[in-house]
Amino acid sequence: MISVQWLLDAVGPSVLSEVCAPGGVSVPVGEVVIAEPHGELELRPGDVVLGVNLTDRRAALRLLSQCALQSAGALLLKAPAAVDAEVTAAASATGVALVQVAQQAGWAQVVSLLRAALDSEGLAESAAGLGMAESGDLFEVADAIAGIIDAPVTIEDRSSRVLAYSTRQECGDAARVATIVGRNVPDEVNAHYRRHGVFRKIARDTRPIFVPAVVEGTKPRLVVPMRAGGDILGSIWAIVPGPVPAERGAAFAAAANAAALHLLRRRAETDRQRLVLTDLVARVLHGKEGAADAARLLGLTAGPWRVIAVDVRCDGADEAEAQRLTVRERLSRFPGSRLHSPAAVIGDVVYGVVDARAVAPASRRHSDWLRELGEATGRATPLVAVGGLAASVPELATSQEQADDTLGLLRTGILTSSQAVHDDVWAKVVLRRAALAASTARTTEIGPLRRLVDHDRVCRTSYVPTLEAWLEEMGDPKATAARLHIHPNTLRHRMRRLQDVVELHLDSPDVRFALLLQLTALRYGTETGPRAKEYHHA
Repeated sequence: MISVQWLLDAVGPSVLSEVCAPGGVSVPVGEVVIAEPHGELELRPGDVVLGVNLTDRRAALRLLSQCALQSAGALLLKAPAAVDAEVTAAASATGVALVQVAQQAGWAQVVSLLRAALDSEGLAESAAGLGMAESGDLFEVADAIAGIIDAPVTIEDRSSRVLAYSTRQECGDAARVATIVGRNVPDEVNAHYRRHGVFRKIARDTRPIFVPAVVEGTKPRLVVPMRAGGDILGSIWAIVPGPVPAERGAAFAAAANAAALHLLRRRAETDRQRLVLTDLVARVLHGKEGAADAARLLGLTAGPWRVIAVDVRCDGADEAEAQRLTVRERLSRFPGSRLHSPAAVIGDVVYGVVDARAVAPASRRHSDWLRELGEATGRATPLVAVGGLAASVPELATSQEQADDTLGLLRTGILTSSQAVHDDVWAKVVLRRAALAASTARTTEIGPLRRLVDHDRVCRTSYVPTLEAWLEEMGDPKATAARLHIHPNTLRHRMRRLQDVVELHLDSPDVRFALLLQLTALRYGTETGPRAKEYHHA
């Protein structure tokens, strides 16, 4: 029987922890249901309800009441709602088990872990009859399945990567040899299967699919999908001499449950380890309590280091998650060395702590590695920001802040490249921070500058950029004219006409500094009103 306690044990204390269970943790549970913020719940007794992104006390109490009315098995919340005194008291009164979700755990990961746990229990029952449920190694499972189908098999994931293979591969063909040696099905073979609709059948069917040998040098295959619920985990490919009897094909399909069980358990364990790693990295980067112990567990014993922040840019949520994992894996291993760097996805950014001596900004090796990191996803180039030097663990929080500041410059387009190092752009970071502070105080709305912006917009003049160039060149007419690509006499004429529109006491240091501050706020795009947009179009 699947109970609240079984789920807590299966998912693990790093993700789920019991807050209160008035009816005990042996209460049976059913399906996982995500509660929509403003939607109506339709539950069956025992359902596990997830209060995704729910932090408000009143909303938590309302959801708890709905769970009690429909006999839900458990309600999962994050802090502060999960540990709110009024919420816990209500849970005790209504009899609904209340479970806290770890703050660093993404809701998508929690859903994946819960469904994997529920699916694995069903698969375990199905696979137990085959004597393979307790096998600890996927290669042993492959051998057992090969014995059932009497043919050499490979177990592959959804991307045709080989996860395990059985013995007797000498009975295969050249394509199978290339698959095992390269740990991936050759592209030309995959293209053939795609043309003949094999992958469409795998996604749609649950029964074994016979694939004739229509490519020279290959033998027929029998392939069966590995499923957990509605999710395709991969497939098992057996090389057969021809069509197999229905009875043997049915046994082959049943054996796929054993492999699916192992894949689910391995994926769940990987997710748990990733959450633990994320928590450790977050403690170090944010300077949280226990940062020194976390750093020791991560192997950060001797600096200096630099924090790298990577922002993946793509449209779909699933694709973004996959690309973040690709970048995280690339960040965790510095090429050409034995360095293993802690890396984790925190929020929507991938962070890594990299040995600074191996990635010195002046070294060509560093620039090559950053370029390769930027190309890791194979799609839209991610934004890569490198923080300043951290000589000790407490300084990593500063390096992370610097990486975030640098990433902000890349995200807003202030820097037109796709990567930057804080050491090279710190002056722009200072200006952006000053601009943010100026924006909060709405400084561009003070004084005569806004009238000049309005004049440029209505009359299509360019007095604001002219004034900005003149101020930044400290009133040097030749340098200002060269910067604007105009003749010095044209500059002098513009400056006189500008003074006809608004009176500016440019001989005053305070006036010049105030104007530069306002223009910086406008140029860095931190003002929220229409004036900033008008400046950028001027």
